Amino acid sequence: MTNTKQAQQGFTLIELMIVVAIIGILAAVALPAYQTYTQRAQFSEVVLATTPFKSAFEVAAQTGRLDTNGLADADAGTNGIPAVPAAASGVVASITVVNGVITATSTIQDAAAAGYTYSLTPDGIAAPIQWTTGGTCIAAGLC
Repeated sequence: MTNTKQAQQGFTLIELMIVVAIIGILAAVALPAYQTYTQRAQFSEVVLATTPFKSAFEVAAQTGRLDTNGLADADAGTNGIPAVPAAASGVVASITVVNGVITATSTIQDAAAAGYTYSLTPDGIAAPIQWTTGGTCIAAGLC
C-alpha cells in the first residue's frame, strides 16, 4: 500500500487578505484620478460654450465692425456677437462678453464653493487674433 499526500488546493486566508489589501490600495490611488478625469470631461462643455462668442468676435473684427472703438465695442449682443443665454445649461453657469473678454463660469465648484472660470482674452482686433487663456480652471488642471 502506497501512502501519497494530497496537494493543497485553494488559497490560504493570508493570501486572500494580501490580495484584498492590494486592491484597496489601487482603488485609493485610482479614485481621485478618476474624479479629476470626470471633472475635465464635464468642463470641456464650458470650453466649448465659448466657441460661438469667439468665432463671432473674430468675424466682427475681420469685417470691420469693431474698427471704431476697438475692443470697447466687443460686448455680447452688439456688432454680431451673440447675446448671452438667459438660463444656465448643463455645467455652464454663465457666460459674459465684455470688451472682447469672454468669461464662462461652470457649476463645477472648487474648495471654496465657487464655480471654476474659463476666460479668453484677445490681443486686439487686427488679424491674426491671438487668444490668451485664463481663469481658475488652469490651476485646477481642468482646461
